[in-house]
Amino acid sequence: MKPLEHLRYSPEFLKEILTVTKTIALVGASANTARDSNEVMQYMQKRGYRVIPVNPGLAGQQLLGETVYATLKDIPDKIDLVDVFRNSAAAGPVCDEAIAIGAKYIWMQLGVTNEDGAARAEKAGLKVVMNRCPKIEIPQLFR
Repeated sequence: MKPLEHLRYSPEFLKEILTVTKTIALVGASANTARDSNEVMQYMQKRGYRVIPVNPGLAGQQLLGETVYATLKDIPDKIDLVDVFRNSAAAGPVCDEAIAIGAKYIWMQLGVTNEDGAARAEKAGLKVVMNRCPKIEIPQLFR
């Protein structure tokens, strides 16, 4: 995609990703219930997704019924979608990790964009969404 095309997505594109996805790795997960990452993790779990938290500071602990991992490569299960709750600069390396583990999709949260990381991921065959939140998109797409 050309720069900034990552900020425009058809409803069909987003719906396909959210329909095919079963297992999500949430990078930047927080145990603090006031944080958006915690709220989104809870919401996605209630929607039937398995959400595996990734946060090196919480590695080995339990968060919302799931073991927290330090990195994507530490997760023993197959990951469909990597949800990025990190800043835009950190999203590039997360894209590289997502490629390395064979994820199908990368979803960068509101305010998070990394064109270089997105381009590398797309070149590797992943589909990328930037500056969107699945918790906001799901009610609009699945009415």
